[in-house]
Amino acid sequence: MSDISKAIWKLRPDSEFSFTDDDYSTIQWDKLEGDAPSKSEIDAAIKEIEKEEKAAQIKIETDKTNAQAKLAALGLTADDLKALGL
Repeated sequence: MSDISKAIWKLRPDSEFSFTDDDYSTIQWDKLEGDAPSKSEIDAAIKEIEKEEKAAQIKIETDKTNAQAKLAALGLTADDLKALGL
C-alpha cells in the first residue's frame, strides 16, 4: 500500500479514491466526506505514520528481547530459545 493511501485513510477513513504514480495532483475522489486533505496534510500524515510504524517495530523488538531475557532467567539456554524460534 502506498504512503499516500495510508495517509488519506488516516485522515479520511471512509474515503474512496484513486491516483497514479504516487502523485498527489492525480488524486480522483470517488467518495469524500468533508474537504479533501491538502498535500501538506497528507505529507504530515505520512511522517506520523512512519513514526508510528517505527515505534511499533521497536516495541516488537523490545518485547522479544524482554521475553528472551525472562525465559533465560527461568533457566532456558540459548539453544532452548532457538528451538522455540526465539
